[in-house]
Amino acid sequence: MPLNIRSEEVNQRAERLASRTGVSKTEAVRPALKNGLARQNAERETFLEQVKPIQDRLASNPSTGLKADEAFCDSLNDA
Repeated sequence: MPLNIRSEEVNQRAERLASRTGVSKTEAVRPALKNGLARQNAERETFLEQVKPIQDRLASNPSTGLKADEAFCDSLNDA
């Protein structure tokens, strides 16, 4: 499915980069998308590494099997 760039600024930048590098707009945009996805994946992995100790600590608490008293919890916020 084709990518439709509606932003004139983005389209012009893609055209300028394609012209400077001697490639199509698709080939000019491909590395930016690849690098953006790689950066996002790295950030996600870092986040998951930071959250893991918290998840482990929560998982170590045994389940009581008790249900939350919704009326009691609501009354705490009725101040």
